[in-house]
Amino acid sequence: MSEKALRLGTRRSKLAMAQSGQVAEAVRQVTGRPVELIEITTYGDVSREALAQIGGTGVFVTALRDALLKGEVDFAVHSLKDLPTAQPEELVLAAVPVREDPRDVIVARDALKFTDLAASSPRGAARIGTGSPRRMAQLNAYARAHGLDIETVPIRGNVDTRIRYVHDGELDAVVLAAAGLNRIGRIDEVTDFLSVDTVLPAPGQGALAIECAADNAELIAALGELDDPFTRAAVTAERSLLAALEAGCSAPVGALADLLADGQIVKEMRLRGVVGTTDGTRMVQLSTTGPVPQTHDQATALGRELATEMLAQGAAGLMGERAQ
Repeated sequence: MSEKALRLGTRRSKLAMAQSGQVAEAVRQVTGRPVELIEITTYGDVSREALAQIGGTGVFVTALRDALLKGEVDFAVHSLKDLPTAQPEELVLAAVPVREDPRDVIVARDALKFTDLAASSPRGAARIGTGSPRRMAQLNAYARAHGLDIETVPIRGNVDTRIRYVHDGELDAVVLAAAGLNRIGRIDEVTDFLSVDTVLPAPGQGALAIECAADNAELIAALGELDDPFTRAAVTAERSLLAALEAGCSAPVGALADLLADGQIVKEMRLRGVVGTTDGTRMVQLSTTGPVPQTHDQATALGRELATEMLAQGAAGLMGERAQ
């Protein structure tokens, strides 16, 4: 490949710039070419509406994809959980690198754990901020089952803004993604890591997607060096579940595929899924286990299989937003 700089399209947020910078360095190493970050503002960055209100699906992605299709950038980096499940024919996911920690975390006042928040809140109910219907549904369901008094409060904003709500005393805690805090070097602010048994993450959470034009075979091959097959299989299964439920990125759907090992030997992949009403009163939570997928179609089938079981148990009636 020539020495001309590759143009990497990225959102402007601190987190997006951090994770794009990490990908840029990895691409430099595999291609030997300089990489230039091209900052692009997306609708999701400028809108102040709640993500559930503006549809969630694709609001952080469309502008980056438009830049790719126009040839203004050579490749783009997305948080995989923001990607719509339908893939445009003109673009390809050239790489899904090794996944970061997929868990959600709490940043709380007084270094408290989630289960201690309600007991010590001066307000009675502990006020916990999140913009995610998925997090609201699962936190409220857990609180209901364990006699915890919480109130989930819808918020928007970047990491700094969200954590400031806690420091300023407006909220007792906020829920964030471990991966994002890791990538911007702020994981030490976490007061509690939420077990995936308590809150299943968003499909694809913690993973990045590196996308480029489908007709650029040379770049696809180079970016493919960064691909992690286990991460790709896992997120493909999770996103297949989301697609089969006909749910968008902001619907209250959690999913996680993980590998089950016997000693050092990976035996199977387990896929867990959850759908719930945001007040936590009704939930459908199921899992399925199968051989580790070796192909895209096998990973997709695992997701579809679990979605079929969840729909049979009434999952469709629990989702506010249905993808069109």
